[in-house]
Amino acid sequence: MTTKSAPAANGAAAGAGGGKRRRGGRGWYAAAGALLVALLAVAVSSRSFLGTPSSSQGGCGCPAARKYTGMVEDCCCDYETVDSINEEVLHPILQDLVKLPFFRYFKVKLWCDCPFWPDDGMCRLRDCSVCECPENEFPEPFKNPYSGLSPDSMICQEGKPQAAVDKTLDSKVFKGWVETDNPWTSDDETDNNEMTYVNLQLNPERYTGYTGDSARRIWDSIYKENCPKYPSEELCHEKKALYKLISGLHSSISVHIAYDYLLDESTNSWGQNLPLLYDRVLKYPERVQNLYFTYLFVLGAVTKAADYLEQAEYNTGNPEDDLKTQSLVKQLLYHPKLRSACPKPFDEAKLWQGENGPELKQEIQKQFRNISATMDCVGCEKCRLWGKLQVLGLGTALKILFSVDGDYHLNQPLQLQRNEVIALFNLLNRLSESVKFVHEKGSSIEEVIKEQRPPTVEKSASKPNLKLDFL
Repeated sequence: MTTKSAPAANGAAAGAGGGKRRRGGRGWYAAAGALLVALLAVAVSSRSFLGTPSSSQGGCGCPAARKYTGMVEDCCCDYETVDSINEEVLHPILQDLVKLPFFRYFKVKLWCDCPFWPDDGMCRLRDCSVCECPENEFPEPFKNPYSGLSPDSMICQEGKPQAAVDKTLDSKVFKGWVETDNPWTSDDETDNNEMTYVNLQLNPERYTGYTGDSARRIWDSIYKENCPKYPSEELCHEKKALYKLISGLHSSISVHIAYDYLLDESTNSWGQNLPLLYDRVLKYPERVQNLYFTYLFVLGAVTKAADYLEQAEYNTGNPEDDLKTQSLVKQLLYHPKLRSACPKPFDEAKLWQGENGPELKQEIQKQFRNISATMDCVGCEKCRLWGKLQVLGLGTALKILFSVDGDYHLNQPLQLQRNEVIALFNLLNRLSESVKFVHEKGSSIEEVIKEQRPPTVEKSASKPNLKLDFL
């Protein structure tokens, strides 16, 4: 996220005026009542970080409503429902799910040359390094070759125009994990010789000290070259969606930096850096809105692929863990509260309309592949790991929602790699954690900052505020 976004106002301003005070009578009581109402309005607005700016006040001069309320822009669910469903259903299930062996191990290519510029970035903490898995640790079935769909077994769905989005998936499509590259991402997912497995539980996403010009160049490349924020009148829905997805992912990464931050390097003290959370995310309403958008976009992909994901094989060689994984996946996909409150988080059919749909899709697909390739330029191992995982997860969501490709594999049934599903659910969990943390801290963050900003934390937080961290 660039630093040019307009900061949010901290609440609606309120004021009161009055004439001369009368002694006794209704006029005095009316004036006193008006003053009391005005003072209460000031108190409420000063305590509500999520209040709208004064320019958004109604014509009567009353303070506007809470900022994050109503429908999430371009989605089919409102903020209150997202917060409720996330806290009650999604977050608890996802937290258990990603700890299980199937979702714990991610296959990644960590050593790659940057295709765009010499890799000169370094991070200064030992927490940058990644602990790779020895071969005897990750599940035995992960080592076996894929046994998936052959070209002859693919059944085309008739009657779909070229630019249309396939809104349905063949419920019997899963016949084993496949080995095929994702058209939305740049990594050669079939090149197993250069890939290694990483235990995500031993390599958490957190602050690493990877800052400065190298980290800034990553985000500058992503935003300026591949995902620019065009003037609103020139922004089509598809390009706007791409920008919001990257912005939402960036916001989520910033939230995790603030959530697990090195407060004092001399004592190796880690904790929450709430001033950083405010400065990087909560201060800018657009960034929070885009976080919710990205969360619902990915959730929409998982919801669309529910039948496929229900039938998928979560085999790690441990029957007890595998059964639990299958059970939790089904709970998440078909939970009655999720199905009733937010049955379709994102409506993908609104995109790629018109005669330019296929060309526009190819353009944005190319931009996202460039963003994916940019992850090879990240100069911090752990940042590269989580960058690649989350971009692959987002690319998998794009693949599910827009499974009709303009030039290749027209109307074929959905095919996913095991690694794509691992990335998809881990990304959904990361976004779920970010939404929960923002919801919990957002409304009272200013008061918390005033109470919890001692000199030690302020000193450690001041440096990153001047730079653009990756992790």
